Amino acid sequence: MSPTTFPTGPEHGHVTFLGAGPGDPGLLTLRAVEALAHADVLVAEHEVLDVVRTHARQGVSEVHTDADPSDPGTGAPQLKVVDGASTTSGVPAVRDAAHLVMEAARGGRRVVRAVTGDPGLDTYAAEEMLACVAAGVPFEVVPGIANAVGVPAYAGVPLRDAEGADVRFVDARTASDRCWTEVGASDGTVVVSTTLDSVAAAAGELVSAGRKPDTPMTVTIAGTTTRQRTWAATLGTVAQTLKQAKVLPSPDGGRPVIAVVGERSAPARRDQLSWFESKPLFGWKVLVPRTKEQAASLSDQLRSYGAVPSEVPTIAVEPPRTPQQMERAVKGLVTGRYEWIAFTSVNAVKAVREKFEEYGLDARAFAGIKVAAVGEQTANALIAFGVKPDLVPSGEQSAAGLLEDWPPYDPVFDPIDRVFLPRADIATETLVAGLIELGWEVDDVTAYRTVRASPPPATTREAIKGGGFDAVLFTSSSTVRNLVGIAGKPHNVTVIACIGPATAKTAEEHGLRVDVMAPEPSVHKLAEALADFGLRRRASAVEAGDPVTRPSERRPGARRRRSTST
Repeated sequence: MSPTTFPTGPEHGHVTFLGAGPGDPGLLTLRAVEALAHADVLVAEHEVLDVVRTHARQGVSEVHTDADPSDPGTGAPQLKVVDGASTTSGVPAVRDAAHLVMEAARGGRRVVRAVTGDPGLDTYAAEEMLACVAAGVPFEVVPGIANAVGVPAYAGVPLRDAEGADVRFVDARTASDRCWTEVGASDGTVVVSTTLDSVAAAAGELVSAGRKPDTPMTVTIAGTTTRQRTWAATLGTVAQTLKQAKVLPSPDGGRPVIAVVGERSAPARRDQLSWFESKPLFGWKVLVPRTKEQAASLSDQLRSYGAVPSEVPTIAVEPPRTPQQMERAVKGLVTGRYEWIAFTSVNAVKAVREKFEEYGLDARAFAGIKVAAVGEQTANALIAFGVKPDLVPSGEQSAAGLLEDWPPYDPVFDPIDRVFLPRADIATETLVAGLIELGWEVDDVTAYRTVRASPPPATTREAIKGGGFDAVLFTSSSTVRNLVGIAGKPHNVTVIACIGPATAKTAEEHGLRVDVMAPEPSVHKLAEALADFGLRRRASAVEAGDPVTRPSERRPGARRRRSTST
C-alpha cells in the first residue's frame, strides 16, 4: 500500500518512518519522495531535514530533532517544536520524541519521521514505533540506504567480491566485548560505525581481539556528500595517519564516520574504485553569478561533476519605464500584426507571459504566429508556458546562430513581414540588423530593464574576496562588471572561467587572470571546460605524488600562473 493511500483517522493521523539515507538527497527512494510530497509535518534532525525538505510540499511544518547537549550520557534525541501550530507560549517545547511524533499526528495529519540511513538500524526508531502502536497511531516504514552500506560504496570500497567474505556491521558506541571478540576472530570485512576521535580506539579493539595490525582500513567522514573525505591506513597506523593529515585532534572529533576493515579496503583497490571523490570538480565551491531560475540546469551540471554551486544574482530585472510600447506590441500580437515573435532570453519569455496574464491571455494567443527561441533554456521556458518554438538555432545558441537559420522574408509565402522582438533595454543590435537585412520589419520593444542586483550577504562577499570560492563562471561581460561592483574582485586563488573572448577581455580589464574559456559561447560548454580543467589539475597532482587539493586550499604564495585553456 502506497503512502498516499494509507488510511488516516481524524484523531490519530498517520506516521511514516522514513530512511533518508547517508546524506546525498539523490539516494532517497521513490517511495520516500512520494511520502514527503504528502506530509503535513516533518520530524527530523537538522541535517536530515536539509536532505528531505526539497521534496516536501510548500508550507509543511518542521520539527527539529537534535541530541540534548545537557544530557551527554544518553545522547537520546530531544525534539524542539518550531511549528507554530504546536506551541502557544512562544517558547519552544522540548519533550519526548515519541510523544511529539504522535502529537504531530493528531487531527488527521500525516507525519514523516525521517532518520539518517535506514529506520531499521536507527537506535530509537523502534521505540517510537512501539509508542505509536500503544497509542493506536497507524504507521508505516519506508526503508532507506543504510550509512554502513552507502558510505563505503561512495568511498570506492566494496564490501564483497567474487571471492566472497562475511560482512560484519559493528556500532562501536554500543559494541560489547563479545562482539569485538567475534569480529576479531573473523577474517571477514568489518564495517564500523563510530566517531572520528574514536576510530583509533575501535582499531585497537580489533587488534586486541586478534586482527593483525597491518590489516587495511579506510575511514570516511561526511560520506555521500561533497564534503566526503576518505583516508586509507591500517589498524596499526590509523591514529598516526589521521594525525599526519591534521584531522585529529579536532573540535569536530565527535562527527560520525564509517570505517571499513579488511583486504577489500586496501588502498590499491580504492585508488581504482574511488569514483565519487575523483570527480573532476569534487568539493569545489563554484560561484555562478545568475539567479537560481537562470542557473538551474547549469548548477545541476556542476553538481554532476562533484561541485557545490552557489548562485549569486548580479542583475535584477525590472519592468520598462514606459510600458505603452510593450502593451501596443502585445495587442498587435493578438490582432495579427506579426508573422514572427523572437525570444532572446528567459526573461523575455517571462515579461511577455506576465503581460499576457495581465490581459487575461494564455498561450493560445500565439496561434498562427511563428515563434523563435535563441537557445535551449529559452525554448524550455516557452514550452513551460505551453508554446513549442518553431525555430531554435541548430548551431550556436546566440543571436548570430538564430540568424543563421532564420528564413528571409518571402512576399509570396509570408503574408506579414513584421517581427516582434521583446528584449532587454541593453541588448545588442545584432539580431535587429540581421533581420532587416533578411527583409523583415522589426518592432524592437523593450520588454524589461536589467539593473545591478543588490550586494550578496557579507559572508558571501568575504568568501569572494578572501578565496573561499574555488571557481567563478562568468557568462557575460556584464556579470564581470556587476559582480566586481556588488561584491568585489575574486581572490587570485579562484579559478576564473569565461564564456568567450569578450567576457575574458572584460575580466582581464578588471585585473582577473582567465584560466578557462569555453570553446563556444554556451554555459554548458563553459561548465564542461571547467570540469576538463579540474580533471587535468587533479591528474597533475596525482602524477606528481602531491595531495589533491581544491584551489581555495592553496596558499596564495603557492599559486602558479596558468595558461588559458580552450
